[in-house]
Amino acid sequence: MFESLSLLTLQQYWWLIISLLGAILVFLMFVQGGQTLIFQLGKTETEKKILVNSLGRKWEFTFTTLVTFGGAFFASFPLFYSTSFGGAYWVWIVILFCFIIQAVSYEFRSKPNNFLGQKTYEIFLFINGALGTILIGAAVSTFFTGSQFSIHKENLAELANPVISQWKGAAHGLEAVLNWHNVALGLAVFFLARILGTLYFMNTVDEKAILGRAKKQLLINAIPFLVFFLVYVIALILSKGFAVDPINGTVSMEDFKYLHNLLAMPVVLILFLVGVVLVLWGIILPLWKFEKSASKGIWFAGPGTILTVFSLFLLAGFNHTSYYPSTYDLQSSLTIMNSSSSHYTLTAMSYVSLLVPFILAYIWYAWRSINKKKIDAAEMETEEHTY
Repeated sequence: MFESLSLLTLQQYWWLIISLLGAILVFLMFVQGGQTLIFQLGKTETEKKILVNSLGRKWEFTFTTLVTFGGAFFASFPLFYSTSFGGAYWVWIVILFCFIIQAVSYEFRSKPNNFLGQKTYEIFLFINGALGTILIGAAVSTFFTGSQFSIHKENLAELANPVISQWKGAAHGLEAVLNWHNVALGLAVFFLARILGTLYFMNTVDEKAILGRAKKQLLINAIPFLVFFLVYVIALILSKGFAVDPINGTVSMEDFKYLHNLLAMPVVLILFLVGVVLVLWGIILPLWKFEKSASKGIWFAGPGTILTVFSLFLLAGFNHTSYYPSTYDLQSSLTIMNSSSSHYTLTAMSYVSLLVPFILAYIWYAWRSINKKKIDAAEMETEEHTY
């Protein structure tokens, strides 16, 4: 079946999968967002315990999706993996460190004789939620703003120095946070994660005091999210983009490139607009009808987040666009055509990808099973295993 597809079709297919995984990852960062709200929503030890345990049931979904996203990117577009992970390693090391302390925190927070104390691990969870989301958002933004690197494939023949890609930024990835456009997306992701975390608590927690504070936090975080998101999107559609000549692969700057992409791909435009509307409705509904609809917001904002981020990834990689541009050397910019694995590798991987619907079905089943009953103070008293 997949053997008959052209290399370009397989490359496009795998960019769709990468885009979907990235979109799901951003949605699942409601765990990170919720972690930054522990001190604001939980005023007693019991309330904090409820919040941590509500998130503790889901944190592995986020971590697993992050690993899957990275693995799929490595297998399908190895030149991106070697360039970004091999050159911008400091930003990825910091992100990895954030997720390591998250795993340690859930494992040891409630252990007896914990010499660091519960509050230390709660601070670790906050660091993971804040720094992790902002840096991931800034790293994804470089798909549009570019990074400083060069590609020399001919170096493979050099036995003394067979290095294809060379990073030119002195901070090895951390320079991304010096670009205001990248920071705007990073902060938008941060506040979106807090919104999703708030909506998740509304859906899974049965404590009046927490829910009352959650409604207030929803409004507080919605305002900066909308500001940073609108600033980012408006700047994006008005900016120059990295266009690729479909004939010879030459990369050049094009005015309003990403606006042109939206207009040239109406399906992507529709997905983006529907996603934004769903996110906004997921925020408005609990604020408007809190008593009746507080628990429903996540079911609109969650899919809306996935559709919005999915469409942004498609915007970066499709319609003859460089998805990882180089500001140091335009012709070193990466596209889905010049950075992918071979036809054989993509074909073999495509058969494996047929398992994805079954994995998603299992995740959905596990999610529903875990959330059958809302968590409350009484459960914390009787539950044998708590985080």
